[in-house]
Amino acid sequence: MWTLSRVGVATVLALTVSAAALLAADLKISSPAFADKGQMAAKYSCDGEGVSPPLTFSNVPPKTASLALIVEDPDIPDQFRAQIPSGVFDHWVLWDIAPDSKGFAEGAGKGGINAGGGQGFFPACPPDKAHRYFFKLFALDKKLTGVAIKSKADLQSAMAGHILQQAETIGIYGPAKSAR
Repeated sequence: MWTLSRVGVATVLALTVSAAALLAADLKISSPAFADKGQMAAKYSCDGEGVSPPLTFSNVPPKTASLALIVEDPDIPDQFRAQIPSGVFDHWVLWDIAPDSKGFAEGAGKGGINAGGGQGFFPACPPDKAHRYFFKLFALDKKLTGVAIKSKADLQSAMAGHILQQAETIGIYGPAKSAR
């Protein structure tokens, strides 16, 4: 009986450790082009090619039906506050990404919208100083196909109550020394 109790305790402990390991496997977003809170290369800006950086997604929760991505810059200068009252410039708002997506290669991940009035990734283009670019990934329990999304606010409203997990990484970029 004592041996059986030990086996039972060992089994419970093993299951607890396994469950904790699963819970620790949170959604992740990263880029092979820059470390979290690290410097982004000029090629991802208006000083360079203006392509989107490569992104890697991992640990997507099992019940995820779709992923959404928001890339935003909260460091806009005061002179642009009248045009962007939220104080945040949306560089890329993308939804209905396949849940098995591992991310995007450099310059890939077409579609979505941006605050510049266009589609796709709007490159980093700070006019004054180094800015932070937040790359936020959301695992959703539903697809947003058919939902009218024309802004980040529309996406956030559609995602409300459907976010399983979220993750972020931050890239930093400052204007070229030969300032505009």
